[in-house]
Amino acid sequence: MAESQTHQQWLDELEAASRSKQEKFMNSIASKLGRPRVMEAPKHPFRGAPDFWNNFEWSQEERVQHFTENFKSAGGHVARLADMEAAKQFIADKANEMSAKYIVRQNQAELEALGLEAALPDASISVWNSDPAQSWKARAAEADFGVVMADYAAAYTGSVTVLSSKDKGRSVSLLPTVLIVIIPLERLKTRLGEILPDFDRAGRASLPAGIHFISGPSRSADIENDLTIGVHGPGIVYSLIVG
Repeated sequence: MAESQTHQQWLDELEAASRSKQEKFMNSIASKLGRPRVMEAPKHPFRGAPDFWNNFEWSQEERVQHFTENFKSAGGHVARLADMEAAKQFIADKANEMSAKYIVRQNQAELEALGLEAALPDASISVWNSDPAQSWKARAAEADFGVVMADYAAAYTGSVTVLSSKDKGRSVSLLPTVLIVIIPLERLKTRLGEILPDFDRAGRASLPAGIHFISGPSRSADIENDLTIGVHGPGIVYSLIVG
């Protein structure tokens, strides 16, 4: 850069040179394709989902049926239970059946009311982020079971939505060997399109720390298409539809 040249002039020259190279590159591609360059953005007269899809909704029992089919097809397990007392008994029975000794759960009022501690006196049950001295990611990685409440679920895709916050660490649904998700029936929607607008309406400042979509156990495949379950998350996932 010459001494008389300002820093801004130097930057302007670099940008002009870069744009010139870009033009030559794009013109060369158009020439090889044998057609003129498209210089205007294409028109998009339609935005978002069509009206028929926005109006599409299954009945309650259809939502349960399709969620169950889709979640199971991805390798997950589903149980339909009458109430939270039945959910507590289901978790206790599974923990005893699988010899679970350590369980971590989200720090939520619904799970506190569940009373897992009384139902599983021989197991150690920790509540996420209840002790600031603990390394909670490490504790979740040691857990046999992770127990969370679903914020939403979508029947069409067989997906559960779990939000993160200081009381609802993502590690509880990601790191234990077995994940149990409790889905209150009223939170089971037909489409993801019924769920996502809530986040838009909340605005950027009110978005949760994380929005996680869970569709069965962790599934990983290498370049040879060998499928492995449970490498990057729980290998066993139960969704309990309550209500």
